[in-house]
Amino acid sequence: MGLFSRDSGSGSAGGDGDGDASGSSFWQDNGFIASAIIVGAVVVCLIVWLFARDPGTPASQPSTSPSVVEPTEQPTEEPSVPPATPTGRPTSTVTPSGPPTPGVGGCKLKKPDQRIPRMAPSAVTWQFEADMLIPLQQEGGPAVMDRTGVRSCFAHSPTGAVLAAMNVLGQIRNPDLTDEVLATRVVPGPGRNRAVTEARVSTTPRNEGKVAQFIGFKVFDYLPDRAVLQIAVQIDETKIASLPVTMQWYRSDWRAVLQEDGSFNGETAPDVLQSLDGYVRFRGA
Repeated sequence: MGLFSRDSGSGSAGGDGDGDASGSSFWQDNGFIASAIIVGAVVVCLIVWLFARDPGTPASQPSTSPSVVEPTEQPTEEPSVPPATPTGRPTSTVTPSGPPTPGVGGCKLKKPDQRIPRMAPSAVTWQFEADMLIPLQQEGGPAVMDRTGVRSCFAHSPTGAVLAAMNVLGQIRNPDLTDEVLATRVVPGPGRNRAVTEARVSTTPRNEGKVAQFIGFKVFDYLPDRAVLQIAVQIDETKIASLPVTMQWYRSDWRAVLQEDGSFNGETAPDVLQSLDGYVRFRGA
């Protein structure tokens, strides 16, 4: 089971499977989540970020050209994104700035802004993690980078949760950091245990060619100890996909929650968006 999973479209319910890949991933086919996926017996080709296999369907080989996943049922609480004709490549509203000063801001901020962000966070620096851009902000974090390069210490706020999610999604697909991200940036539990076990028998592959990039987000639900987000990713000039990600405030920082199957989204299928209506546009390229 990969870190990003989706129903294969066969109509059967997802399950644990027997260790073989049983459906091609949307992100696998588009070159992003391939690098983020930790699989059991076989490494299959994309975050991020997408997604799930249905163990009741025959295995299929990754395609060299992007494939479109039919949108499936939304989470019960979330309104559907209305269809619309894409109007071209969305424009970033992020204000570039210099990299944040280490040890300042992030989880060390005493009274972070608790408002749900309706606009792109300002004063953001985008830096490459392998071939994917991740956002850094002085106020929201990350304020710490350990000796391995894993970033942490995000503000206890909705914006901090968004920045933390994008950093985790970007860094977990870096094969040099996957193990450390699982160990330090994911909440302990059955999902993390499964992902760690699978990581021991597979390697997160480096992706070649064009890589999908973050393009927006939506804070679907927020409580002081939990944030449920939708992270939108630009697959190519016309295709946008959105992945549900849950973050938990755990030991004074935001950490990702993996479902029991070891994926970020479990049985909740990602969306293929026709537009970014309802999302905050947020991108680095």
